Amino acid sequence: MTSIYSVAEIRAIEQAAAAGLPPGTLMQRAGQAAAATAIELLRGHAVLVLAGPGNNGGDALEAAANLAQAGIEVSILHLKGSAMSAPETVHAFERAQASDARFIDALPAGQEWGLVIDGLFGIGLARPLAGAARALALAVNQLNCPVLALDVPSGLDADTGAVIGPDGVAVRASCTLTFIGDKPGLHTFAGRDVAGHVLVAPLGIDVALLPAAACLLNAPALFAGHLAPRPHNTHKGSFGDVAIVGGAAGMAGAPVLAARAALFCGAGRVFVASIDPGPAFDSVHPEIMFRDAAGFDITRCTLVLGPGMGSSAQAGSMLSKALAGSAPLVIDADALNLIAASAELQARLSARQAAAILTPHPLEAARLLGVTAPVVQGDRLAAARELAARFGKIVVLKGSGSIIAEPGGMAVINPTGNPGLATGGTGDVLAGTCGALLAQGWPAREAALGAVWMHGAAADRLVEQGVGPIGMTAGELPAALRAVLNERVALNFTPGARPQL
Repeated sequence: MTSIYSVAEIRAIEQAAAAGLPPGTLMQRAGQAAAATAIELLRGHAVLVLAGPGNNGGDALEAAANLAQAGIEVSILHLKGSAMSAPETVHAFERAQASDARFIDALPAGQEWGLVIDGLFGIGLARPLAGAARALALAVNQLNCPVLALDVPSGLDADTGAVIGPDGVAVRASCTLTFIGDKPGLHTFAGRDVAGHVLVAPLGIDVALLPAAACLLNAPALFAGHLAPRPHNTHKGSFGDVAIVGGAAGMAGAPVLAARAALFCGAGRVFVASIDPGPAFDSVHPEIMFRDAAGFDITRCTLVLGPGMGSSAQAGSMLSKALAGSAPLVIDADALNLIAASAELQARLSARQAAAILTPHPLEAARLLGVTAPVVQGDRLAAARELAARFGKIVVLKGSGSIIAEPGGMAVINPTGNPGLATGGTGDVLAGTCGALLAQGWPAREAALGAVWMHGAAADRLVEQGVGPIGMTAGELPAALRAVLNERVALNFTPGARPQL
C-alpha cells in the first residue's frame, strides 16, 4: 500500500527526521539514491545535471559528485539564486566543485547526453518557471534522452499535479525519484504526463515519523477482500440485478454500454430502463433486458442513473424516485447535471443514507460545486474531497489519475488507465462496472476502488494487445474488464489443500 503525502506533511517529516541526524545527512542520502538511479537509467557516457539554487539543487549536486566519483562524465549547469543557500547546499556545491564534474554556463549545441538530471526546483516551487529556468526546461523537453527528475519535475505542483502558472512549463521526465514519500501531484492531472515512472526513495527515515496517510495510491490490495471465487451452489439471483436508467432519444447507446459492462462484470441480471422508446433488445448481447422506465420497478435493483438520461421531466421524475428509495445507486452523467441544477435534489442526495457512488468528470464536478472546470482541475484532490463531504457519498472524480474520495477526507488516486479512455462511452462503462460490483454486495468504497482500478487496467491490457490507445472504443472495454476481474480473483484466491485424485 503506497501512502501519499502533501508538501506540508513532507516538510514536517523532513524537519522531524533532520533534528535527529547530523547536518546534511538527508541531502547526502538523496544524492546517493539519485546517483544509483541515474546509473540504471544512463543510456550513454555523458550526464547533464541541472542544479537550481535551493535544496533540490543541492540534491542534484550531491548526485553529480557521486557520479563523477564513479567515473561517469558529468556536466553541471548551476543556476544560482539571489538568496543565501543553506549550509548543506553550499557543502554539496563545494563537493561537486572538488570532483571531476565540469561546470558549464550554457547547453552546448549538438551535445548528446546519456541522461539529464533535473534538480532545478523541488516541492517548494510556488511560481512559474521563468527566465533561464524556463528556457532550460523547454530545451530539455526537446532532447532525445532519458530525464530523471529529483523529487518532482521542475514546474509541477507536487500537491495538485498542475503545471504552475497559466502559461507555465514543466520538465518532462522519464522517471521521477521522489524523496521521503510519494506526492499526489505526480499521479494526477498533468503529473501523469510529466513525472514518468515514479520511484520513492525513503532516505532511511524512521517509519515512526510518518503520519497516517490521508491519501493512498489505488491497488488491488485495497479491494482484495471482495475478490472471491464463486461457489458452485449459486444462481443468477446470487449476484444481484442492475438496472441502467437512461436512454433518452438519440442516446440509446450509453445505457447499452453501461449494461454490457455490468453484464461482463458479473451482475446476475441486467436491465436497461429506457426514458424514451429505444431498442427492444441488444443484438450483440440479448441477455440484457429492456424495459420502459416509467413502468419499471426501481426498488429491486442496483440502479445506474444517468447514461444518456437527458434532462426531461421524466428523467427528473425517475431520479427523484430513485433518491427517495433505498436501492444502491451509481449517479453519473445527466443524473449529476440534474442534481447540480436542483437544490431540492441535492438536499435529497445529502440526506440519503443508502449506498451511492457519484462519478463526475471535471465539468460535471464543477457544476455540482458551482465553479468552473479549470478550478476543479487546478486542485482535483480538494474538489473530490469537497464533493464527498458535501453529499456524504463516495465520489469518483474522473480524469487522468482519477480520484476516489470518501466523506471523511480519505482519498485514493488511481494509477491505471491511458489516453485510450479519452473517448465517448468509457464513463458509461465505468458506471456499469460500479453498478455490477455494488449489486454483488461490494461496499460503495471498495466497489468504486475496484471498478476504477480494473477499468483502467482493462484499457492498459487492450494497449498491450495492440488495441489503442488511438482508436480504442468504449465497446471494447467490457470484455477486457471481464478478463481483468477474473485474473484478479484467481491471483487473490489461494485454494486450500485438496485431495489428490
